[in-house]
Order: sequence, then structure tokens, then C-alpha cells
Amino acid sequence: MLRTEESKLTSWYFEIDRRLLGYVLALIVISVICMISAGSVAAERIGQQWDYYIIKAIPFYIFGVIFLLASSALSKKWVLRISWLNVIVGLCLLLVTLVFPHPIKGSDRFVHLLGFNIMPADIMKPGFIIITAWFLSKMRDKFGDGMFLSRAAWQFKWWSWWPYLAVFVPALLIIFRHPDLGTSILYLAVLCAMLFIAGLPLKVIPIMVAAGLGLLTVAFFTMSHVHNRIISFFTGKGDTYQVDQSIESIQNGGLFGQGDSSFVKQSLPDAHTDFIFAAIAEDAGAILACGLIVFLMLVLRRLILNATSARDNFVFYATGGAAALFGTQVCINLMSTLHLFAPKGMTLPFISYGGSSLLSFCLLFGMILALVREDKWK
Repeated sequence: MLRTEESKLTSWYFEIDRRLLGYVLALIVISVICMISAGSVAAERIGQQWDYYIIKAIPFYIFGVIFLLASSALSKKWVLRISWLNVIVGLCLLLVTLVFPHPIKGSDRFVHLLGFNIMPADIMKPGFIIITAWFLSKMRDKFGDGMFLSRAAWQFKWWSWWPYLAVFVPALLIIFRHPDLGTSILYLAVLCAMLFIAGLPLKVIPIMVAAGLGLLTVAFFTMSHVHNRIISFFTGKGDTYQVDQSIESIQNGGLFGQGDSSFVKQSLPDAHTDFIFAAIAEDAGAILACGLIVFLMLVLRRLILNATSARDNFVFYATGGAAALFGTQVCINLMSTLHLFAPKGMTLPFISYGGSSLLSFCLLFGMILALVREDKWK
């Protein structure tokens, strides 16, 4: 006898992009394995038990999976509601960093809440992507191809560029002020990618490049750590200890890794966060480390395929924005680890230790899965 009705769970299972969901869950499993190794070394360096970081990370893994699965079952309406809530919470926490900051390594980008260090700039990423995509789709519906350059799109009205700028420009200024140049660059790069996806004329590229160079110039002359890192990157002088240890750790791993014999990572700063890829390469070897890169690229490819096959502009922009965020952050982290880019203190998505980053990516990917599911089947 054929079934004429399906439960919501059955519908969700057959409508969801199971391949993308499987990729994300696999990355979380890989992260747990890597944290047991890299996290134990980082814990011992600060005089803690070997399982200090993995125990701290377990609640985030649990809630991350819950966020991923629960948000993937949402409707478009609820995705938007949660995204607005996410942006509001993120903005409020950013304001808290101005009044009651929790400095870590010279940056005021954290808030200490309920015993955890929370990074508002990470928390707000899902809302930023979804709300930007929603806004661009509404602007496209109202102004068509003139959404960027027409005078009407820049008038002081509710449906114009000014309300959007009023929400996110202050947020970016606070992030830049922390100082957190890396996250500022990430947000701006993702925004530029989403604007070009939405049809921004190519003649605007020189203006945006000039603006980016201007931001970097201001940071170079006003932020000592940015100045020192850029000088060290181009001259090899100054404090290059982090990247030197990172390269040595990768080289020591060889093709097949050192396993329990790994020793360079023991003196590698942030082996469980910013430089976790170097620790993975020393433990597992270059072959498996390259396999991880390929796996990350498969996730990016899946996002791009979902974006290009979307029927709704909103889903197209949102999925494209998620791909831009994921791909850019992966590239910045790996390039910093390999000394192809000045260190930026940025996590490797889903892999590095960091509750704020893990939860935000799980929420974002869950909402993208929900939007793709509804776009494809509803």
C-alpha cells in the first residue's frame, strides 16, 4: 500500500540537501578528533589537564548540531525572523564591547557572558548574510538594474540604501575599532561579493579597491599590531615566531605525519585555534591535510551549486553570501598558516576551537539548508 501522507520529519529528510548536511556533520566530527590532539597540547601549555579544551568545547558541539538541524527545518519566514534577532543580539553585544569589553590578546572584541568568552562579530555573521540577501532581493524587486546607481535608490526613504547602511556601518566601525582588522576585511569582502552577485557594475571595482586600500592604510598607521605584522610579513624581520613554528610544524609532519611523536606543535601558539591546520599536518601528514582542504572545497562547491540553481533571488544571494564567507575565511586561515598572508587571528570554519565561530556557522548553514529546501520543493 502506497503512503499518501508523509510526516514532517520524512519530508525534511527527502527535501534537505543531504550531501551538504553530511559534509558539515563530517567536519564537526573531524573537529572533535583534531581538538583531542591539538587541544591537549594547548591545554598543557597553560598548565591544565589534557582534556581541558575538549571538555569546554563539548557544549558548543552539542548546541551547534542542534542549531544546524533545527534551523534546517525552518520556513523562510522564520529564517528571516531569527536572522533579525541574530543581528539585534549581535549589535547589542558589539555595543557592550564599547562599555564592558573583555580584552584578549590586546583586542576588545570579546564579551564575557555566563562563563564563556563570546565574540559578537562571529555571532552576527548568519544574520548579516541573510538580512543582506533579503535586502538586496527587495531592492532588486523595487529598482531592478538601477538598484545601485539610480538616484531613487539613494533617497532618504525606507526602501533605499540608507536604512541598510545605518544598521551595518556602525557595526563594522565597532569591529574595526576593537581593533579587529581581519574580521573587518572579512565582512567587507563578503559584502562586496554579495553586491557583485546582485549585479553591481564592474566600473565600481576601482572605487571599492581604493576604499579597501584606504582602510588598510589607516590600519597600518594607527594599529601597531597591524603595522608590525605587515612589516614582518614583507621583510621577515620582527616577531615571526607564530608563522615560523607553523611552517616547521607542517614540515615536520612530512607526507604521513608524526602521530604521537609530534613535538613542534607543542610550542605552536594557538595550535587549537588559528593554527590548527599546522597541527593537523604534523599529526596526520601532508596527504591527509590536503584531503581536508579538498573536503572544505567540496563544501564550497556544494554551496555554489545550490546558489546557481536557486530560483529565488533571495536564496541565490544568501547561498552565494554563505559561500563567500566560508571560502574567504578558509582562504585567510590557510594562507596565514602557510605564511602566504599576514596572521589575522581567524578560525578555520567548523574545525578550529571557538564556540562563537562554530555556533554561527552551524546556524548559518542550517538556515541555508532551509532556504534551499524551500526554494527547491515548495
